[in-house]
Amino acid sequence: MKKLSYKTLEEMNYDGYLLKDAPERVLQFGEGNFLRAFVDYFIDRMNEEAGFNSKVCVVQPIAFDARQRFKDQDALYTLYLRGQENGEKVNKKRIISALSRVINAYLDYDAYMACAENPDLRFIASNTTEAGIVYDPECKFEDKPANSFPGKLTQFLYKRFNLGLKGFIILSCELIDHNGDELKRCVHEYVRQWGLGDEFDAWVDSENIFCSTLVDRIVPGYPRAEAEQLWAELGYEDNNLDTGEVFGAWVIEGPQSIKEEFPFEKVGLPIMVVDDVTPYKQRKVRILNGAHTSFVLGAYLAGQDIVRDCMKDSVIQGFMNKTLYDEVIPTLDLPKDDLLNFAAAVTERFSNPYIDHQLLSISLNSTSKWKARCMPSVLEYVKRNGGELPKCLTFSFAAYIDFYRAGKEKGEGCLIGKRGADTFEIKDDQWVLDFYYDHRDDDNAAIAKAVVENEQMWDDSLKTLPGFCEAVKGYLDRIDEIGIYEAMKEVQA
Repeated sequence: MKKLSYKTLEEMNYDGYLLKDAPERVLQFGEGNFLRAFVDYFIDRMNEEAGFNSKVCVVQPIAFDARQRFKDQDALYTLYLRGQENGEKVNKKRIISALSRVINAYLDYDAYMACAENPDLRFIASNTTEAGIVYDPECKFEDKPANSFPGKLTQFLYKRFNLGLKGFIILSCELIDHNGDELKRCVHEYVRQWGLGDEFDAWVDSENIFCSTLVDRIVPGYPRAEAEQLWAELGYEDNNLDTGEVFGAWVIEGPQSIKEEFPFEKVGLPIMVVDDVTPYKQRKVRILNGAHTSFVLGAYLAGQDIVRDCMKDSVIQGFMNKTLYDEVIPTLDLPKDDLLNFAAAVTERFSNPYIDHQLLSISLNSTSKWKARCMPSVLEYVKRNGGELPKCLTFSFAAYIDFYRAGKEKGEGCLIGKRGADTFEIKDDQWVLDFYYDHRDDDNAAIAKAVVENEQMWDDSLKTLPGFCEAVKGYLDRIDEIGIYEAMKEVQA
């Protein structure tokens, strides 16, 4: 079977959209599945439907060499977006022709730096993982390249500055808060460390727009288990296959002028340019992530294993919906329609027939997750409702305790719990596991008090909530009396 390439498609009389030649107007740090299913997909759509006419030159920011894999296929790949929309199963495929080439900054340093000479280059996008945006003082200006991503970017920007060319719109997609601001801060650190001068330091600010962005799309990536079956259906071999969910959202913090150069509105893409990304980050964390964290531990103990199956259970889905619509959304300040539409999409995303999202994988580090995703909703609900506790969120805390207190034995970096005849692993920071192991024989009142008053876990936020500890103890009692599934049903009544 021939590999995907422009020649292969020509021989197949392929009549879909392709952009073979166009100026490289986007430099992208990262060749991974997420960027290709998200940023590059959007660019491909803008090329076809809005005349964006831009190729993406991909720079590998790590030493691992993936160049040949893309070169063999003319940088083409097939993307499947799969999931559920309006209750219907969706499976869309598209050949993405937005990429021009892949450069490895370690093996092609001169080629990488030569991209700065391109007057057409206008955008820089990146996803170098959460650990990518970091200032490493060991990096030197003479390194080829600097080891950190901000160091590489500073070298690139400095060459651009010396050429007297226009700066960039920089779109950071890393999963950290204020990613664009943090990247800019790191660049300025290198400017000072390397003595690159006040004029360049000022140019970094005046001629470049560092955008903090919020990205949202689940990307399972290469479908290893079904790749050969998909090749047979496609009629070509594609070693760069990519898969993602249908839902996507990209919120970009920056001036509205970005829309004049990045024509997503002409295509109707799910992209927004806003003054402050914070409320949208809050929406995602509290609604999408908060929904996961609020029900998965109880659902697992009730016998479920996969998120999709939870959405088929009226009790578990009902618990999630009551949590979101009655207790989380009323604590957020974005327009109500925006929040309701986002919450409605959550159910369809969780029902995705193509993603087997294991509850136990979501359960990892649930202590810090509950603090970040659920606790702010609890505190804000209490504040806005005259001290009244949110029933479902409070119950979710009891379910969290019930899940962790099941760990009666120590494992390798985990506690071992039992669900019926099965065992499962409880994974978290070691100090959290040690705490629960030490309290494994506590009664409900004692463990509720110990957990709620643990300031290392929750600061002093929960122990000062009137009635919270007593309510948690009461829910633990009901779980013991009637089982977690029936208790979950009861709390919705």
